[in-house]
Amino acid sequence: MFRPLILVALLGLGACGGAPGAPSEVAPVVQEEKAKAAVAVTPASGEDVSPAGPFQVGVTGGELTSVALTGADGRVVEGELTGDRWVATEDLGYDKSYTWSGSAKGRDGADVPVTGSFRTVKPQRLTKASLNVGDHQTYGIAMPVKVSFSAPVQDKAAVQKAMTVTTSVPTEGAWAWLSDREAHWRPREYFKPNTEVKVDIDVYGVPFGGGAYGAEDVHAQFKIADRALVAKANTQTHRFEIYRDGTLLHDFPASYGMESDKRAETRNGIHVVQQKEAARTMTNAVFGYKDIPVTWAVLISQNGEFVHENNGTIPSQGKENVSHGCANLSGANAKIFYDLTMIGDPVEVVGSSVPMQASDGDYYDWVFDWAEWTSKSAVAS
Repeated sequence: MFRPLILVALLGLGACGGAPGAPSEVAPVVQEEKAKAAVAVTPASGEDVSPAGPFQVGVTGGELTSVALTGADGRVVEGELTGDRWVATEDLGYDKSYTWSGSAKGRDGADVPVTGSFRTVKPQRLTKASLNVGDHQTYGIAMPVKVSFSAPVQDKAAVQKAMTVTTSVPTEGAWAWLSDREAHWRPREYFKPNTEVKVDIDVYGVPFGGGAYGAEDVHAQFKIADRALVAKANTQTHRFEIYRDGTLLHDFPASYGMESDKRAETRNGIHVVQQKEAARTMTNAVFGYKDIPVTWAVLISQNGEFVHENNGTIPSQGKENVSHGCANLSGANAKIFYDLTMIGDPVEVVGSSVPMQASDGDYYDWVFDWAEWTSKSAVAS
């Protein structure tokens, strides 16, 4: 007798789920729109384009299936293609025409062509750059990087921005223009021993001003020696001291340029070792001597200042200055310095009344304090 009640109860429970025949609630289905490919070509067109690029093709809403950049001579430019980007991996030529071709496929399945054409700039002239440092060479702690240009540079800022120096040890350094045809990079303080240095002069395609452009890039990698060798030359005490890593190794008597003639006085300031010759002859028309043989000659300035053997001045070494600008040492002492030193080592001259300057030639970089040096940069820091 209780079954109808139970049935009614069950029907009542069923009614709580909704009216009979009502549709069930289903989460809405959102269909992703199939995107069309959008291609961006750089440059798609134009004249006077720099041959250094960048030259690239990018795509959104799909992927690149093929890209080619072809010169008028039919040669295809080398490049690297990923799913959504193609980038040229070589420079182009000056005064050349190039054409884009290829395609991208959108997520909608439709193909979109890669098109465009352009012409690179025709320089009025090309300017070459050269470096004073060589690949895989080792230099002393005072070695500056010098970039020489084959013609005066008008747009120094554009050129300087294309020149970089990278060091393995954090090193504060800066470029300075010492003339219209010469830029030097030096650290604020001497390099740390064992520093590896990479120089990239990426001036190909860079406008030098006045219709000139960079002829080619120049690169070099070198290393600073594993020791800090510093020579200290005091023209008043007549001593020549050699320090390695801050420790005094040798203290030699010396004779420097005579003070009675300012033309002969050894220049004050930090010199840099530039050349070594076991034997050479000395000639100076101003002071009337020619082809005087000397040994263990170390060039420290292009005004003709050397550290070298002169046994003839031994009686004056350690007592008075009698040379025409060079640092005279005995043969034995000169050989010791010759054997210890290398290109790029500093020779710090003090006591002279005549300062080293631009007319003394390379390298007078270290006569400037840091504020003076950085003021010669063409790019604001």
